[in-house]
Amino acid sequence: MKITLYSGVAALAISASAAFADGHLTGQQLTVFGPWLGPDQESVEAVLAEFERQTGADVRYTGSDSFEQQIVIDAEAGSAPNIAVFPQPGLAADMARRGFLTPLPEGTADWVRENYAAGQSWVDLGTYAGPDGKKDLYGFFYKVDVKSLVWYVPENFEDAGYEVPQTMEELKALTEQIVADGGTPWCIGLGSGGATGWPATDWVEDLLLRTQPPEVYDAWVNNEIPFNDPRIVAAIEEFGWFALNDKFVAGGSDAVASTDFRDSPKGLFSSPPQCYMHRQASFIPAFFPEGTVVGEDVDFFYFPSYASKDLGNPVLGAGTVWAITRDSEAARELIRFLQKPEAHEIWMARKGFLTPHKGVNTDVFSDPTLKKMNDILLGATTFRFDGSDLMPGGVGAGSFWTGMVDYVSGKPAQQVADEIQASWDALK
Repeated sequence: MKITLYSGVAALAISASAAFADGHLTGQQLTVFGPWLGPDQESVEAVLAEFERQTGADVRYTGSDSFEQQIVIDAEAGSAPNIAVFPQPGLAADMARRGFLTPLPEGTADWVRENYAAGQSWVDLGTYAGPDGKKDLYGFFYKVDVKSLVWYVPENFEDAGYEVPQTMEELKALTEQIVADGGTPWCIGLGSGGATGWPATDWVEDLLLRTQPPEVYDAWVNNEIPFNDPRIVAAIEEFGWFALNDKFVAGGSDAVASTDFRDSPKGLFSSPPQCYMHRQASFIPAFFPEGTVVGEDVDFFYFPSYASKDLGNPVLGAGTVWAITRDSEAARELIRFLQKPEAHEIWMARKGFLTPHKGVNTDVFSDPTLKKMNDILLGATTFRFDGSDLMPGGVGAGSFWTGMVDYVSGKPAQQVADEIQASWDALK
C-alpha cells in the first residue's frame, strides 16, 4: 500500500481522522444502505471491513435493487440507516430538502476541492438546499463511472493508417477522412425497448459540455435555461452532424433509431469493419462479441474537446453519493475514512471502481482498462453527472428520450426542443 503525504487542507482532514486504528468506535453500530448486490456488495463490504478493523465499529451493510423507493420509506418512518448510498444526486437533493440528510463534517468540501480532480464539480454535485433553503455539502461521491468514451478496434485504425484524435476538430476530420476512404465512421443505435432514445441524450450532454461552459449545462439541467434555448438546440444539432449524415453512420441515418444500442457496436468487429468508432459508456464491453479483450481486440479514447474553445476537458459520467441519513459519530468517521486513499484502493484492486481521488496509487488497479478510464477521470477539468438523470422523470426518462428519436427520424431540432420544453412546463 502506498503511503501518501498530505499538506494544507488535506492534512487537516487526515488529522481529524488520526484516531483511526485505535478502536475508538468499539461498541458503536453503523448501518449502511446502498444499491449494491452481488460482486459490488462483496467489494463495498471489503472496504467497510477495513473501516471496522481500524475503528472497532460494528458495520452492517444492506443492499437492495429497490433502494430508491426503500430509502424514502425508511426515512419517512424514522428508521433510516446511518449512511445511505444514492445512485443519483437528484434523490439525495430531495431528501436534503425534506430534512432527511445531515450536512457532512466541517472541512469536507475543502478536502474534496483539493483532493479530487475537478474538485469543485464534485462539491457542486454534493451541495443541496436544506429545509430552510440554506445550502450545505450533504453528499460525498465515491465510486464513479465515465461516459465520455469512444470505442475502436486498434487493428482497424492501424490497417487504415488512422491515429487516435486528440481534439474534436481532429475527430470530425477523421470522420470525414474515413468516408473519403470508402468506409463508414460511426455505429450509433438508440434502441432500448421502452427506454429507446437514451443513448442520444448522452451524446447531447457530452456535446453541450464541449460547446458551452458548465454553468450553461447546470442551468439547462435545472430548466433555468429552457430546453429550447438556442445553445441547447445547437448541441442537439452537433449530435445531428454525426447521426444524420447517411455516409457517417452504419446503415444510414434511418437505422439509428431502430438499431438496438446493445447491437450497435458489433459493426466494429466485422470484416471488413462496418464502422470504425462507437461512442458509449464504460459498460458497453458487456455487449461485445464473446472473448473480446479490451486493450487488445478493442480499445477506447476520450471523447475529445474542441481545441478552438477554452472549455478544458469535461467528462460526463455518473456515480454514487454517500450521505448521512441518521447522524452519529461513526457515520461522520466513515465519511472521513472515505477520504483516505486506501478506502479507494481496496475496491480499485477488485473490479468495477473508478475514483477522482488524486492521491490514490493507480498501479493498484487489477484491470489496466479501468486504470486507463481512471486516467481520463483524473484528467478532467470539469465533471458533470448524466443530465437526463437529474431532470424530472417525465423529461429525462421521457420526452428527452422520445424527442431524440423524433430528431433522428427527421423532426427539426428546434421543434423537438420546443416539444420537450412544453412537456417540462406541463410538469410544473
